[in-house]
Amino acid sequence: MKICRAFLIAGFTVSTAFGQDFLDRLDESLTFANSNNNIRARVSGTLDLEGYAFDGSAPGLIRTTSDALFDPRLSLFVDAQLGPAVYVFTQTRVDRGFDPTDHGAQVRLDEYAVRITPWEDGRFNLQAGQFSTVVGNWVPRHLSWENPFINAPLPYENITAIEDKSAPRYSPLSVGIPSDKYEYNPVIWGPNYATGLSIAGRIGKFDYAAEVKNASLSSRPESWPITQTDFDNPTVSGRLGFRPNEMWTFGFSASDGAYFRPEAMRTLPIGRDIGDYHERVLGQDIGFAWHHWQLWAEFFEARFEISGFSDGDTFAYYLEAKYKFTPQFFGAIRWNQQFFGDVTDRYGNTAPWGRDLWRADLAATYRFTAHTQLKVQYSLQRDNYGLRDVTHMLAAQFTVRF
Repeated sequence: MKICRAFLIAGFTVSTAFGQDFLDRLDESLTFANSNNNIRARVSGTLDLEGYAFDGSAPGLIRTTSDALFDPRLSLFVDAQLGPAVYVFTQTRVDRGFDPTDHGAQVRLDEYAVRITPWEDGRFNLQAGQFSTVVGNWVPRHLSWENPFINAPLPYENITAIEDKSAPRYSPLSVGIPSDKYEYNPVIWGPNYATGLSIAGRIGKFDYAAEVKNASLSSRPESWPITQTDFDNPTVSGRLGFRPNEMWTFGFSASDGAYFRPEAMRTLPIGRDIGDYHERVLGQDIGFAWHHWQLWAEFFEARFEISGFSDGDTFAYYLEAKYKFTPQFFGAIRWNQQFFGDVTDRYGNTAPWGRDLWRADLAATYRFTAHTQLKVQYSLQRDNYGLRDVTHMLAAQFTVRF
């Protein structure tokens, strides 16, 4: 409750008439254009003040040994339109780590890309740089102002037993019991800002996107820059969407690529290479909007080729609903589940390679102004491993947008 009271005080303070007027003037001052108006640029950003409290180990990709965490984050965006066909954007973050952590502050360039659109009807776009994946329908709304929740859906943050820095060294019975969870990988690591090239467009009721990137969907943030991972083992991903009317959207995604980092090479069997072990993902997504309702769902079937074991299969999905009670107040509920198959080693020993689990998320957001909002969330999670198999998390997030 102390966390919620602190964020309410912050919201009231920044949302006063003085604060609103200041943010309006700042918004105007950060937009630039030349005399012909054919070159335009805008600087924008969000300041997120997040607080977490949990009664067990930190869930998802949160990294702390405490039972509470305060995680501030400043995100700065630059958007520039150079004539009718060229668009450039960047995202820079100042925080304590890409995922919530109690480490020290750092400055990081998460996104930078140039997009070329030869035709005004949007039938074809070519983009190059470091940017979010085209897979699924959560990524376009993953930033704090658009996301009705504070965290990501389960497929984007729940770790599996896959390690991208080394091949497994233990029997199947030990797989899925991590000592340091940040050494392991989810099916998709957040928005996956890997580096590469993409094409995308819309033709009638269909839209398409395809990308070639330097790292797999499960790759960690340290792997995304081209300075860290080259294109020796690229990942190919794509999505085909269908929009029959204004209410419904349907999408099908697929991805295939090697998931090991270069340092894993020394742990692989003699004669094997990083390119011999792939992550393959199939995804289906649905979106629906009607009056005050918005609904989303995503389903992912993933397979990892594991050194010394049979393939590891997992199925993860979530169902999400958002309802707008008033223009300023809305609530959301999300149901997440993930299931893991069995793996077999070379001696015939078989065991599950992960922990089946479910998580329920409930969130509410109030927008004080066009620049400020307060979000609170409660999550209940249960898995099938450990003496304490039910965990609770309470989180709050105050956002200032400019």
